[in-house]
Amino acid sequence: MGNICRSPTAEGVFRQLIEEHGLSDSVTTDSAGTHAYHVGEPPDRRAQATAKNRGFDISDLRARSVAVDDFDLFDYIIAMDADNHANLLALSPELHHDKINLFLNYAPELQKSEVPDPYYGGARGFEDVFDMVTAASEGLIADIKNRKAS
Repeated sequence: MGNICRSPTAEGVFRQLIEEHGLSDSVTTDSAGTHAYHVGEPPDRRAQATAKNRGFDISDLRARSVAVDDFDLFDYIIAMDADNHANLLALSPELHHDKINLFLNYAPELQKSEVPDPYYGGARGFEDVFDMVTAASEGLIADIKNRKAS
């Protein structure tokens, strides 16, 4: 929603995994919120601490809102939960609706559909989010590789 917890964590994990998988030259990633609560702010300090403890640096990221151009620029538009998924569908031109998916669709082994917002919870919530977005990032990379192979 505000682009300071889940999305920047996912962006940081995904961009590092893109590099590890040798996809840096062909895959671009960015995160954005569906609400303008925190535009220009860095990720939540708890998200940064969790990422840092896991060997990821997300301190350079800054919150921004989804722009209409994003739907033309990106092949994948990923939502963390059903509310944000609905917001993205409402914001996007209908021809791009097929690009919009829930992130955990790429991690069916988790048997969950939504990444919970850890903002009002404790540190454990940020750890859980990190684990979920890591699994989903690996699944998304597999999907990208499959598309490239087709």
